[in-house]
Amino acid sequence: MKRPQKSEPAAAVQGSTPERIELHGVTHLFGTTKRSAPALVGVDLSIESGEFVCLVGPSGCGKTTLLKLIAGFFEPTLGKVLVNGELVERAGADRGMVFQQPTLFPWLTVRGNIEIGPRMNGISREQLRALSDRYLELVGLADVADQRPYELSGGMQQRCAIARALANDPAIVLMDEPFGALDALTRERLQQELKEIWRATGKSIVFVTHSVEEAVFLGSRVVVLSPHPGRIVYDEPVLLPALNGSGGDARLLPEFTALRAHIGSMIGVA
Repeated sequence: MKRPQKSEPAAAVQGSTPERIELHGVTHLFGTTKRSAPALVGVDLSIESGEFVCLVGPSGCGKTTLLKLIAGFFEPTLGKVLVNGELVERAGADRGMVFQQPTLFPWLTVRGNIEIGPRMNGISREQLRALSDRYLELVGLADVADQRPYELSGGMQQRCAIARALANDPAIVLMDEPFGALDALTRERLQQELKEIWRATGKSIVFVTHSVEEAVFLGSRVVVLSPHPGRIVYDEPVLLPALNGSGGDARLLPEFTALRAHIGSMIGVA
């Protein structure tokens, strides 16, 4: 029997500082003081630099809330969120966010969207061009660099959004169901491309999804949240055998099927 192996990312190719994410006793409430509704309760979680962690669970379990707490969009009601030992109190350049919808600037070209962050940081025109060329190539959009977002398919727009997040060279990339609105074929293609980007860049990725199959396919580790309010009920690395005789697709492995079924049973997915 082949020894299970975990996919490992390459070292980061730019200057990002490796950063560790920690949540200690995090509880978050929404609503007024008298009618507060807990989204998360007592969450403890540590994510090491370079991991690809998928958060999965039923609707309303607090996955997106957890992601936004890491992003610094708001602070937890109780507990604390740390990145590289520093308390997260606001959004920062070390954390890039990719949303469910691409949210691109329609008046800019694909290249212009990718360059917007670095341009605001004042890098030279030559460096800017080299940077956008690199990420256009990485996400397979070099041929449409001068087109506007509305001229692209949904999948291509989401690739542009991923490239825009990466171009700021964050150590951590936070992704909130970025493939949820795409058709099945485009979604599978972008899943594979995202895995290759992760391996090429060495970025830490925290990825929210409703799909157990997507979580097991993408993640080096899967974290399952319970139904509302969210608590961590499963947190394990994805360990699969080497891909021999499966056409290179982990989804064809019996171990993949077994793990998907095991995780699905915890959240009521057949």
